[in-house]
Amino acid sequence: MRQPFWRQRGWQLSAGFLAVILFLAVFAALTGDGDRPAGATGKESTGQVVALPTLRGGRPEGCSADDGGGDTAPTNAPSDVRWRDLSGTRVPVSASAGPTMTTGPVWWCFAHSPTGAALAAHVIPSQMSGPAWRSVTRMQVVAGRGRDLFESQRSVVPDATPDAGGSTASYAGFSVTSYQNPTATVALLIKSASGYSSTAVRLRWSDGDWKLVPGDDGSLHTPVQSVSGPGGFVLWTGV
Repeated sequence: MRQPFWRQRGWQLSAGFLAVILFLAVFAALTGDGDRPAGATGKESTGQVVALPTLRGGRPEGCSADDGGGDTAPTNAPSDVRWRDLSGTRVPVSASAGPTMTTGPVWWCFAHSPTGAALAAHVIPSQMSGPAWRSVTRMQVVAGRGRDLFESQRSVVPDATPDAGGSTASYAGFSVTSYQNPTATVALLIKSASGYSSTAVRLRWSDGDWKLVPGDDGSLHTPVQSVSGPGGFVLWTGV
C-alpha cells in the first residue's frame, strides 16, 4: 500500500513543506510579506484545537468571499493573488477567493467556486506540517475513516521546523480538473530543480466552506507524477 506523505522520509526531513511538496522531495530523490491571508481577521494561536463559528445562512458567521464566479474552471489566476508564508511554504491567497478568515492558527473561508476550490487545495495541505495540524484536520478535512487514519498516523510524527535552506520546490500552477458541486478536484503543478510534477487534491463543500476529502488510506493527495511541462495548467504569477 502506498504510504501517506507524513510517513515518507522526505516529509520528516524537509521542515515547513506542505504535503505535496514534501512528497515531491522523495519523488525527486528517486528519479534523479506577512503571515496572514489577504483580508483575514482573527488572532493567531498555538496548536490547540479550535472550531468554526456558528453557521448562519449557509456560511460560518463572519465568512464572506466572492461566490459569483460560476461553475466554469478558471483559465487565469485571480488578479488579486498575493503570496504569503504558511508553515515555511509560500501559498497564494486572494481577497476575493480566499482564504479571508483565520480562527486561531487556521486559514479558512474560501469562495464557493472553482477558483475558491483551487485556493483551498493549496492552502489547506500547507498547514499540516506544524503544530496546528489537529485544528486544521478537524476544521478542514471531511470526517470519516480517511480522516481518522490521517490523525492516527500524523500524531506519531514530530512537527516540522523551518528549513533554513529554504524550499527547493514551489507551486507553479493549477488545473480544476473536475467541478460538480459540491465536489471538486484540483491538480497542483509543482516546480523543482528536477522539473515539473503534479498531484491532485479532492475537495467537498461542507458546512459552508471547502474541505479536503482524504483517501481511505489517509492520504491527502494522489501520487506525485512527473509531467513534461506546464501545458494545461493555469500558471501562477509572482512566485
